[in-house]
Amino acid sequence: MSGPGWTRLADMLASLGPVHVAVSGGVDSLTLAAAAQRVLGHGARMHHAVSPAVPPEATARTRALAAALGWQLSVFDAGEFADPRYRANPADRCFWCKTSLYGTLAAHAAAHGGGVVLSGTNTDDLGDWRPGLKAAAAHAVRHPFVEADIDKAGVRRLAAWLGLGAVAELPSSPCLSSRIETGIRVEADLLALVHRAETLVARMLAPRTVRCRVRAAGVVVELDADALARLEQVQPALGEGLHRLAGRPVTFAAYRTGSAFLRGPA
Repeated sequence: MSGPGWTRLADMLASLGPVHVAVSGGVDSLTLAAAAQRVLGHGARMHHAVSPAVPPEATARTRALAAALGWQLSVFDAGEFADPRYRANPADRCFWCKTSLYGTLAAHAAAHGGGVVLSGTNTDDLGDWRPGLKAAAAHAVRHPFVEADIDKAGVRRLAAWLGLGAVAELPSSPCLSSRIETGIRVEADLLALVHRAETLVARMLAPRTVRCRVRAAGVVVELDADALARLEQVQPALGEGLHRLAGRPVTFAAYRTGSAFLRGPA
């Protein structure tokens, strides 16, 4: 068996023994889960956390792929919404979210015989300031794509090679909380607004990238350049629909990675 990055990854997974894969429903974690199951069979168990910050389609996608590929899958609430440190949405919000996730996942792993917890982090993720990686380190989480020197493009090639179909082309989509500007409290109704707004824009404009940012200054929908150029084709209907959802005017801007994040001390 061969494929893009496969040999290094497969050898590593085989050396780890029983593993527990944190599956968010995005291309990285779904591809890692498929790879782990291919190598380890029932020695790999998948775990998907649900919360108001996780789009329901991510959960549906995870369940569907698990059923199609015969994964052992646990679905649970990681409980981050019970942590006031997460809900306050500080600059290190991701640390508190991942602390809840990996703590809960470790308990689930122990209940199913123990083993190593894995994340779908790839080498491209290392260029950003990611407090969640500190939480992973504190829980001894391994990152096989990083250890096998596989970047995002490599993950997509691997997903296609593994026969995961449309998963290989899934756009990047961080958790919904990443759309809430740092310092604005994370609330379920705000996350629902973000999801409904992005769903409406996707239906009416079919952008490559859409992010609904909730800022102190107002709600902004960020779009890729091509979608921005086509925006006038669906105005004013789209603007009116978003206004009704948000209860206030919504503006449009060019997409900027992590623009709702106001960085604090490292």
